Amino acid sequence: MEHPRLFTHMTQPDPVRRIRFWLALFITGLVLSGITAFPLQTELTWLVSLLHTSPFRPISEATRLLPWISRVNDALHATNATYPFLAYGTDWLAFAHLVIAVAFVGPLIDPVRNKWVITFGLIACASVIPLALIAGHVRGIPIAWRLIDCSFGAFGVIPLLLCRSMIAKLELKKASY
Repeated sequence: MEHPRLFTHMTQPDPVRRIRFWLALFITGLVLSGITAFPLQTELTWLVSLLHTSPFRPISEATRLLPWISRVNDALHATNATYPFLAYGTDWLAFAHLVIAVAFVGPLIDPVRNKWVITFGLIACASVIPLALIAGHVRGIPIAWRLIDCSFGAFGVIPLLLCRSMIAKLELKKASY
């Protein structure tokens, strides 16, 4: 009969694989955030149309989402018609998300050696909250929308904290050898 400890590696998930899963999820979120920042006018037009449909209209009006999204959509159409070069700013926002996503390829390949990128990500996630609350207030963004923006930092920190914890365990395991 074989010793059960010989097969524990088969039943326990590999920590590096789990780290890679959470990092892949985080990278996917960054890439999607980046890609969707390019076609803002098209996306907002679709969203306004969707919010006007019968299943969504009562909710979107009750939450004041429809008037806000319609206002943003109108402003974006007017701005792009007169000053299309201003959209270049959101193009750079999109690019920044994509570049930051690339930075996380390092820990995807070697989590322990590139753990500093996880720390960078945690700092960035924490920084989202004061930026959204302060700049959002200055720019007249409704508080509900600012809280949605804050949620990107609050939810983004979860996979990174999990990764940091698993990396710390990997380091301890390597140090004990």
